[in-house]
Amino acid sequence: MVKLSVIVPFYNVQQYAPDTLRSLRANARDDFEFILVDDCSRDETPDILARAERELPGAVHVRHEKNGGLATARNTGIDAARGEYLTFLDGDDWLAPGYYGQLLAAIEGLGCDFVRTDHVQCTARARTVHRVPHGRRGVVLDPREAILPADRSTSVDYAYAWAGIYHRRLADRGLLHFTDGLRTAEDRPWIWRLHREAESFAAVGLLGVFYRRGVASSLTQIGDVRQLDFIRAFDQVVSETAQDRNADKLLPKAVRTYCAIISHHLGSIERFEPPVARKLKSMSAVALRRMPQDVLDDALDSMDIQRATRLRRLRRRPAAAGVTA
Repeated sequence: MVKLSVIVPFYNVQQYAPDTLRSLRANARDDFEFILVDDCSRDETPDILARAERELPGAVHVRHEKNGGLATARNTGIDAARGEYLTFLDGDDWLAPGYYGQLLAAIEGLGCDFVRTDHVQCTARARTVHRVPHGRRGVVLDPREAILPADRSTSVDYAYAWAGIYHRRLADRGLLHFTDGLRTAEDRPWIWRLHREAESFAAVGLLGVFYRRGVASSLTQIGDVRQLDFIRAFDQVVSETAQDRNADKLLPKAVRTYCAIISHHLGSIERFEPPVARKLKSMSAVALRRMPQDVLDDALDSMDIQRATRLRRLRRRPAAAGVTA
C-alpha cells in the first residue's frame, strides 16, 4: 500500500529540477510515490523527468500536452495519487533528507485531517525561517477557529500547499482540489476551504521544505496579465465565505485580506507592464464594488491611513467598460 503521495508539478525548471529530484531521492521509501507532473515544459525539463522516472524509486511521470498552470497540474497529481496521505512540492524547491518520514509520523501521531508546517525561504544565499502563524503547536484543533482574528495574520494567510500533509479523506470529500486554470493565488481559495470544511488540523514546528524565492520564471517575479488571477481567486474566497454558516464572523477577514492584497499590488504597480497596470487598477476598482459594501467600509476603517486612502480612491474610480477578471 502507498502510504504517501508527493505531487510535484514542473514547468520550465531545468535549472532547478535536478536539485528537487535529488532531495526526493533522499526522502524515498518503499511506500512513498512521487508524482512528477510536467505541465508541458518547453525546455529540458521533460528529459530530466524521463530519466527520473527510471532512476527515482516510486516516481510516476505524467505529462500535460497543454500548459494548464500550477492549479491544474496539482489536480492531475491528486487524481493520480494512491497514497493514504498526500503532500505537495514545487519543481524548483527542495527538501531536507528524511523530512517526509518525519512529516508522516507527525500526522499519524496526531490523527487529524491535515498538518501545517514551517518552512525555510531561500533568496539567493539568504535563508529565513517562516512559521505557521498559529501559536499552539502539536495540538489538534478545529480549523475554523484558526481563521480569525480579521486584523492579524492567521493560518489562512499562510497558504502554501507544500507546507503540510493531508489525509486522503480530504481528497475524497473534494477539499484538496484547486480551482482549475488559476495561474496565481491558487492556494488562497484552497486554504480557506480547508479551514472552513475540514474537521481537524494541527501546526507543528517541523522544518524541511526549502522554498526558492526570486526565481526569474516564477509568476511572482513576472508582471504580466497572469498575475491578475489573484482577483478571481479572492472573488472565490469572498463568494464562498459569504455562503458559510458563520459568514457574519468570517467575511470581515476575507474582505480585509482581499483589500490588503489589492493594496500590495498597487503599491508595486511599476513591476507590471503598462497595459497590465491599467487593467489592474480597473479590475481592482470593480472588485471593490463587488464586495459587501458594509463589510468593506469596516475593513477600510481598520486599515492604516496609506492603504485605506489608496483603496478609497480606487473605489471611487469610474468603471471601465468591459472589465472582467
